[in-house]
Amino acid sequence: MRRIVAVACGLICAFFAFYFVRLLVVTGGLRHTRPGGGGAFVGAVVFPLIALVFGWIALRFWRRNPSASPRGV
Repeated sequence: MRRIVAVACGLICAFFAFYFVRLLVVTGGLRHTRPGGGGAFVGAVVFPLIALVFGWIALRFWRRNPSASPRGV
């Protein structure tokens, strides 16, 4: 079950990393945003943060040692 969660979080991480790179390419490094396009600047901050958080979660779930966790026995 842990590996499934890790893979899902890894896919979410990859999606937001891809979308961040796409945002930079489409906006020319945030130099060519349309008027009222302040959401691009928000996305430029939020997308990498989300990618980092889900990447960290994926690594934690993938590397976690199940024998080290308490089972409540």
